[in-house]
Amino acid sequence: MTTSTPDPGATARAYLDAWKAEDYAAMYASLTSISRDAITEEKFTARYRKVASEAALRGWDYEVLAALTNSPYSAQVNYSVVLHSVLVGDIQADTVMNLSLEEGRWRVQWDDALILPQLKGGNNLKMEYHIPSRNNIYDRNGHALVAQADAVAIGLDTGKVSPQEQSGVLRLLQEATGVRADVIQPQLENYRNSGWYLPVADVSTDQIKPYLNRLSAYAGIVLTPFRSRYYFDEGIAPHVVGYMSAIQKAEVEYYKRLGYGEYERVGRSGLEIWGEPYLAGVRGGALYVVSPEGAVVTKLAETDPQPSQAIYTTLDKDLQEQTQAALGDFKGAIVVLERDTGRVLAMVSSPKFNPNLFEPTNYNYSFLIDKVFGPDSPTLNRATQGQYPLGSVFKIITMSAALKSGLYTSETTYECGYDFTEIPGFTAHDWTWDHYQQDGKTQPSGHLTLPEGLMRSCNPFFWHIGLDLFSRGMTNAIADMARGFGLGSRTGIEIEEEAGNVPVPASVIDSVNDAIGQGTTQVTPLQVADFVAAVGNGGTLYTPHVVERIAPPDGKPTYVFTPTIRGTLPISPTQLKIVQDAMVSVVADRRGTARHRFIGLDIKVAGKTGTAQSGSGEPHAWFTGYTFEGKADKPDIAVVVLVENIGEGSDYAAPIFRRVLEVYYYTKPLSQYWWESQIGVIKTPTPVVTDTPTPEDTPEATQAP
Repeated sequence: MTTSTPDPGATARAYLDAWKAEDYAAMYASLTSISRDAITEEKFTARYRKVASEAALRGWDYEVLAALTNSPYSAQVNYSVVLHSVLVGDIQADTVMNLSLEEGRWRVQWDDALILPQLKGGNNLKMEYHIPSRNNIYDRNGHALVAQADAVAIGLDTGKVSPQEQSGVLRLLQEATGVRADVIQPQLENYRNSGWYLPVADVSTDQIKPYLNRLSAYAGIVLTPFRSRYYFDEGIAPHVVGYMSAIQKAEVEYYKRLGYGEYERVGRSGLEIWGEPYLAGVRGGALYVVSPEGAVVTKLAETDPQPSQAIYTTLDKDLQEQTQAALGDFKGAIVVLERDTGRVLAMVSSPKFNPNLFEPTNYNYSFLIDKVFGPDSPTLNRATQGQYPLGSVFKIITMSAALKSGLYTSETTYECGYDFTEIPGFTAHDWTWDHYQQDGKTQPSGHLTLPEGLMRSCNPFFWHIGLDLFSRGMTNAIADMARGFGLGSRTGIEIEEEAGNVPVPASVIDSVNDAIGQGTTQVTPLQVADFVAAVGNGGTLYTPHVVERIAPPDGKPTYVFTPTIRGTLPISPTQLKIVQDAMVSVVADRRGTARHRFIGLDIKVAGKTGTAQSGSGEPHAWFTGYTFEGKADKPDIAVVVLVENIGEGSDYAAPIFRRVLEVYYYTKPLSQYWWESQIGVIKTPTPVVTDTPTPEDTPEATQAP
């Protein structure tokens, strides 16, 4: 009986298909027993992966040209292979696969030439990288936020700072770096006995130049120059701009396949990672075949690099820096949006971090890098990635759902007392009750219309709405409205963000908690600024953007910002006007929850306070709103302020909100925080007694004992 010889071409195609799929285990299983004895699977896999990474391959293709059976036990397959390199283009070659028949099946005889004929004999590939200079990131007016620059790491050799000169040293450091003397002094005194190095700041050479002679005159001041991609002022909007760091060992193969050398630095967050294709430019390279000893055998291909492009952000540098200062050392976030376009004019997350600390040539790097990954999560962008309960700001959405339901109008009234008792066996207290417990004076808000309910932030009124809609079978009404306002989904901004969570109530208790933005409701500050901008501009939800334009060094921009509409608020113009007027009354009516924070401010503004129970510690303080000045030279803005675990929104977030308006419209702060002894100087970290009892949320409703 005669058996037919199997097709060697089918075996070759199976092997080459496995190569395309990078299934090296299947390839190795196809080898002859002699080949498997000659090379381990680990070394076999490493050989193919090394070729792919060194040549920066994004893939490869083949074509079988001919298959020839030489004898019952040997065959040859001729094929063409094309390697697709992201750096040097396509590399094509013809080669031969030898096969042996083992146990009735064709097996592949391993040979380096199966990859490329030029690799026969153990030759290797070697890439020479042609890397364009990384481009800069600017604010909207062309001020550099990050660029290649000379800088100086400044610190103190504490053992050499004499007590007699200490005050002069600290005053000079404050003048040169902006780091306050009262911040450095306790650290210096703590370090002095040990003689440890105390890092102070890193400063650009241009900024430090006027002080160099005086700094050098003091013993103990250590100045260490370095040159790097420098983030000015230790990070202007660092959570938007992002940072770079070195490719880690575990990432080398991944990045080499993308065309990077293993010792390069890459974008890790913010625009540094989003804009990597623009900032890094188009890389080129020269791919060589080298002998096992490293001698060049031949050049396979070469391409030239193409220039990188600069990113101009929508940020205003001065506004950004003053907004950072407005939040100070509080944990939290601020977002300032152009109300009618979606441009992000400022975005603050606190605590901030210094992106220059990811540069190993910065002498302060090794002393401070661990703090960047500290328990306060400084690299987390709280504006876009922080997820929080919204508290009473959510009442804007509940009010909108009530109006849309047809069950409520601007004339609907409710008696707002201390307590909410509409659920049998369940009692919850209004904020007025909490204040009465403190001062013995605060009275319930009394008889309110629906807009007045928002103005007074009456919890019982909005608990009633949540319960009423739920009981009538309109279970999804508030959740659907929240989603229509953009909550529960990402906004589409260029940088990292989270979607948050919009729950659908499963019980009557859920319905009342959800109605005031508690329960499992989670939002980002950016989402809040975005929907409040839509309330202010007539109902249009714009996609927030932080990129104004992208442009090569010489040439037309390849991208220019245009407003992007992503939705419309799902309420009628008449209903929206009711919400707008109610938000104006929050800051303008004498009974408004934030009226006392805006006395004397000559800016047309609408807003809403919020105090959200966080589940631990003090509540989060919110204030958000928009302006309606209509100035041609100062577009109206929407602003959100969140301060974590601090207290009531009217006490903390509202004053910070006001300062942001002042620096936007008047270029500098005009009013003093109640916790300051003068503008910019903290009086006490927390108040003993708030200056005016102010209305706010209560904690989540809880079961009565």
